[in-house]
Amino acid sequence: MENYNLKKGVIFASISIFTIGLQPVISNARPNIIDPYLFGAITALIEAVIFLPIYILERRNLKKQLQNSSELPEKNLLLNGWKKKKNIKVLIIIGLSFSAVPILLYIGYELAGAIISSLTMKSEIIFALIFGFFLLKEKINKMQITFCFLLFFGLIVAITGGSFNLLEFNLGVIILLLSVVLFTFVHTLTKISFERNELFPSQVVFIRNFISGVLLTIIYFLVFPLENIFIVIDPNNLIFFIIMGLDYGISLFLWYKVLTYIQIGKASIIISLTPIVSAFFSFLFLGELFTIYHLIGTIIVILSIFIIMKEKNKVE
Repeated sequence: MENYNLKKGVIFASISIFTIGLQPVISNARPNIIDPYLFGAITALIEAVIFLPIYILERRNLKKQLQNSSELPEKNLLLNGWKKKKNIKVLIIIGLSFSAVPILLYIGYELAGAIISSLTMKSEIIFALIFGFFLLKEKINKMQITFCFLLFFGLIVAITGGSFNLLEFNLGVIILLLSVVLFTFVHTLTKISFERNELFPSQVVFIRNFISGVLLTIIYFLVFPLENIFIVIDPNNLIFFIIMGLDYGISLFLWYKVLTYIQIGKASIIISLTPIVSAFFSFLFLGELFTIYHLIGTIIVILSIFIIMKEKNKVE
């Protein structure tokens, strides 16, 4: 059942602009001793710890609402929807998929740089439209398709520095594109369960990170010496695990909240300003230069997303 609320969706998405924009900056600022795999494993565990109490509180609130009224079938469905086989499968798919996504993201961030990474992530709108069309039966018109190509053109301008030499395409960009395809597909699956009121955001965030965090950590210490735990507890390293865990976790929760109020395409549009946040803080903390090609690419991307959003309203 749809539960769209544009005002709430815009508020949550606007906050996400900053939390998501900071992710590549935080990742690339971490000490070199922290490899992407360990970074993904520990930050996932931190996110799970953060959202466990939130999940418990929301679950208790749902139970109280059910106790106070016997005429809230949708609340009972929301409370116990995870028990359905199809939702158990969705949660497992989410947990396994996001065991790979953070690692791919951290590797991509490192290879591509914070500014290019943030711009590449805007390709999400293209895949959101594609998956929305095939899985959510959302309509797409010719204008949207045209500006999807323009958006990709803007990315090429920024990524290649205006040379359009695709043979020198940054490997980090390709890795990021793979991760975008994967997590957009998973978000779309999650959206379906949200619209049926069978899962809720804090529940998905906790379970997702618990599965991925435990799985990645176990595999890591089966392969590498247990002494590597000192990499994690070193105060100079621990602060980066905590900051990324907080930022990534909050971003996830906000994103899932956005999905409960507005369509996935609209949500992607609103957070199109994240490259500006990434550019500012990457210049401030990492010394990355924001070139004229970055600016041109950013303008093309934001303009394309705006038009796609405008056309989205027409086809609904």
